[in-house]
Formats: sequence, structure tokens, C-alpha cells
Amino acid sequence: MGDEQKVGYEEMIARSRAAFEEVPDFTVAVEEEFALLEPATLGLVNRFEEVQAAARGTELEPHLVGELIASEVEVRTGRCDSFAEAADRLGARREQLHALVDGLGIRLSAVGTHPWSRWQEQRIIDTPHYRRNDELLRYVVWRNNTFGLHVHVGVNGPDRAIRVCSALRNYLPELLALSASSPFVEGVFTYLHSARTEVFTRMFPRCGIPDSLTGWQEWERYVRFLYETGSITEHTQIWWSVRPHLAFPTVEIRICDAQPDLGEARSIAGLCYALTARIARALDEDEPLPNLPNRLLEENLWRAIRHGLSGELIDFSREEAVPARTRLEQLLEWVRPVAEELGASEWLAIPDRNAAERQIARHEEGATMEQIFAEQVRRDERVRS
Repeated sequence: MGDEQKVGYEEMIARSRAAFEEVPDFTVAVEEEFALLEPATLGLVNRFEEVQAAARGTELEPHLVGELIASEVEVRTGRCDSFAEAADRLGARREQLHALVDGLGIRLSAVGTHPWSRWQEQRIIDTPHYRRNDELLRYVVWRNNTFGLHVHVGVNGPDRAIRVCSALRNYLPELLALSASSPFVEGVFTYLHSARTEVFTRMFPRCGIPDSLTGWQEWERYVRFLYETGSITEHTQIWWSVRPHLAFPTVEIRICDAQPDLGEARSIAGLCYALTARIARALDEDEPLPNLPNRLLEENLWRAIRHGLSGELIDFSREEAVPARTRLEQLLEWVRPVAEELGASEWLAIPDRNAAERQIARHEEGATMEQIFAEQVRRDERVRS
């Protein structure tokens, strides 16, 4: 490793720590990933650069970015001081994106995977970041035609942020079960509720549920180790399902599938936000929190992948399996007082059926994959009505 590269990541780590010292508690930002579709067939279409060019000079331009493949686009709320502001911006960004792509003859979808478009036909966008990842990961990155919803929450204090991340590990399966939206991929009904998690989380290195860390010093030591051993060249190559973000002073939750329904996107983002704040308050007050080993959390993660909100999750305090909806109801009850205090409680809800359950029910009724996907696309487009 050259001295210049070492100085670069040393400065980045120092800036990140300083930013966590300054950030106000519980700012929030949400990122949504959308598939770009050919209108007649609803297949993926490689037209991101046209979308990016069309956004120049518009209000959407600073909030629209590429995300690996040219048939995908990400939009961001930007940093918000309250969840109410973030919820409004989620709707506004979808409205802006739909208006933009309408003019280009493109449609959008927001489920975790495209049901049938082949990964071999998707082009990786030509940026230094994605060229590096392509060279590093090859087949692993080629296969990652997936779409997610990410939530960033500001947490003041470097040690506190790391401890919040470590506590959030314990609830990732519940968040995935609620958000599952991807039972179809590569022309196959997978019988999974989140095929996206299998494609992305199970293939990428440094992905999925991280180890529990005690504080900033342990996190910093790990990041230095990765750079010094040549394991990473960029900090974003730590793809954990919850991570401290080194460019923004936030805890980022990355486990959730994309959502075709705006109301459900707001609800899931609201739960991620309120849960993060509830954990921070618990740490402040020395309230006991679970710190489960990965081998146990993986049991629940698999259950969330396979059966989503329709299945069971293990209640480790009782050492027995309970309905996933029951676990989510318990979680909502636990976070609701803080959600009410922060003005986020009105968005917290568990749907009668989430996106995966709706699609699977239609499959069992005999609907084709094309019919089911078209219904998800129309659900996303309701934001304009």
C-alpha cells in the first residue's frame, strides 16, 4: 500500500469520527432503488445515462444517482430533520422520477428483483466506482440485479453509533420479513419471499449480518485491517446489512427489499427510523438489549428469506418460534413511545399482506408472472394519482 492511499483512508476515518461527534440525533434520509423498464414488455432496459441526462437542471438532479447496472436508478430524499419531512420527500421523489421517465418512454418498478430479465443482458454503468467493483467481484457483481430500500439515521457519538449498529443486528430478520417483495427471479417462482437477499446478501463478501462491535476503536481497527491487507479499496465495499457509514455520520440499514407501494415504503422506513432511535435511547438509559450470536440470527434471517411475513420467527427470550406478525407487533409496541415522541408513529403499520405475500397469492390463483409483475408496476405508479 502506498503512503498516499494510507493517508487517504486515515483522513477519511478521522473525518468520519469527527462527523459523528457533531451530527444531531435522528436526522434521516432514505434511498430507493428502481428498475428501468421497457413499456411494452416491462423487461429491464439499459437507459440510466438517458435518465441522468434528462435530470440535469431539474430539482431531481442532485438526488438521482446510478446504482451498478444501467437498468437501475436510485433516488434519495436527502438529509431530513424529521421523519415527517422524509415521508413527504419519498412521495415527492417518486413523483419527480415518474415525471422524468415518462418523458423518455420508460416505466419503473420497485420490487427486490426483476422477475425474468436476464442478468447477462444488463450493462454495468461506466463509473470508476463500479469499474473497480466489476474488476474485484466479477460474477458476483454481474448477478446483483437487485433493488432495495436503505435508511440512514443520524446517531450522535462515534461509540454510541457503533453500539446502535450492533444492537440493530438483532432485528434485521424482522425488518426483512416485513419488507420482503421478491419471490420471482430469472423466470422462476422461487418459493422464497426475498430472492433479493439470496442473490445479494449471500453472494457478496462482507455482507449480511455483521459481528457485534463494542465501540469506535474496534470498528476503526477493522476498517484499517481491510485497507492494509488490500481487502478493500473503498469503504463502501463493506456491504453489511447494517453499517456505520463513513462518508455520512449515519447508521445505515440496508436489509430491506424495494417496495412497490409508497405507503409501505414509508411504513418500513418509519420502523427503521423509530427502531434506531429506540435502541439509542435504550443504550442511553442502560436498558438491557439482546446481543445474539450470528449463528442464531442467521436462523431467523433464513426464516425471513424463505417465509417472510407469512412464516415464523424465533423469539429467543422464550426459545420458541412465533408468527412473524407477532414478532413485528411486539417490535412496534416497543418502539411506539419513541416514534410518537419523534412524530413517526402514524406511519408504523403491518399490512394485511406485504408485497411478497400479494404476489405469491396471485401466483397460487393462477396469474402469470407477467400479470403479477404488471400489477406491482401499476401499484408503484399510483403515486401520481
